[in-house]
Parts: sequence; structure tokens; C-alpha cells
Amino acid sequence: MTVQEFFKNDRFAHEAGVELLEIREGYGKAKLVVAPRHLNAGNTTQGGAIFTLADLALAAAANSHGTLALSTTSNITFLRGSGPGDTLYAEARERYTGKRTGHYQVDVTNQGGVLIATFEATVYRKDHPLPFTL
Repeated sequence: MTVQEFFKNDRFAHEAGVELLEIREGYGKAKLVVAPRHLNAGNTTQGGAIFTLADLALAAAANSHGTLALSTTSNITFLRGSGPGDTLYAEARERYTGKRTGHYQVDVTNQGGVLIATFEATVYRKDHPLPFTL
């Protein structure tokens, strides 16, 4: 199984339109093209859509070590709005990795490289090997 096939099993992110672009050790990048289904009542991108984008990038980076990593805490700060037709990118970078835990920072930017949100998360690594290698 390839890493891309593995993450297609993230059915929620897949159904939301989030696409995994890149994964390497301690790093993940994902993309979301904002469509009408991603908008809130104010006609801006709904926070949950941005969170889902950042969360998939986090999952890619955290699981890149080959064992199942699950988020224990996540925090997002929305800095600017986005809307229909925008393309958002989330880049997750590993800031700390220990035997059982890891800490990650994710920047969400738009197609012009403007910072839209920041997301931080801590993960716990289980004793469950994943069915792919990088």
C-alpha cells in the first residue's frame, strides 16, 4: 500500500475535498479548493473546513514515522478569511518528536502565500505499525 492510498482512507477529509500533496518524514502538505459547500453563512470558508485541511497535513507528518499517531490536543487560530475560489494549503512541520509523543505546527496559506490560520497539535504514537513506508 502506498502512503497516498493509506490517506485516502481518511474518508472525512476525502469527502470534504482535501487532497494530500506531499508527505516526507516529519512533514505533510495538503490542499483544499474552496467551493460553495465549504462556506459558512457569512460566505467565508467555514472554520471546520480549514481545521480539516490542517488536520490531514498533521496526520501525514505525524504518521510519516510508520506508526499510528493520533492527536491528543489541537488548537487553531484563524487570522484572515478566505472564500469561494480560494485554494488553501496546509503545511505541517514536526517541531518535536519523542518515543511516544510529537508536536507539530501547521501553517494554512492561500494561493498567494498569505497566512490564513495557524494550527498546533500534539500527538501520541501507538504500537501500531502502518502498512506503508516512505
